[in-house]
Amino acid sequence: MADLAGAPQRLGLAAAATAAIIDQGVKLWLLYDFDLPGHGRVALAPFLDLVYVRNTGISYGLFQQAGPVGQWALFGLKVAAVVLLGLWLTRTASRLAGVALGLIIGGALGNAIDRGLHGAVIDFVLFHITAPTWTFQWYVFNLADTAIVAGVVGLMYESLFTRSAVKAP
Repeated sequence: MADLAGAPQRLGLAAAATAAIIDQGVKLWLLYDFDLPGHGRVALAPFLDLVYVRNTGISYGLFQQAGPVGQWALFGLKVAAVVLLGLWLTRTASRLAGVALGLIIGGALGNAIDRGLHGAVIDFVLFHITAPTWTFQWYVFNLADTAIVAGVVGLMYESLFTRSAVKAP
């Protein structure tokens, strides 16, 4: 039988690296090869567009920060979150929790890299519904945000439906 010691941690680190690399790769391609800022709104489907948004706040555009002090404070919060999630990852024995924590870490790293490189998080996915009398638009988000949400869903699933859930330190 193969040695499984450290398997959740290795899976988590692989998930974190994969999420951050894919997020950054797509963002770099959209910014510099495709030139999304120059294209404006690009319709992919009747309900899905690519748009260029610089988010200087946190989730859902809350707490927008125009100055460098606020931006660095948000960057510092992301770094602290990654460190704490990394500590949690070192303690988990569950593969699901390892992957989930890795996705959250990778998404946080992807968005933190944006803050360092661009001074804001680059968001670009817009879901919307347009009817004759009303329009609904979801918040603009990116692949890092998707990884974070998937990781949170994984942790919620484990905490609700399994007995082996390791609680945060």
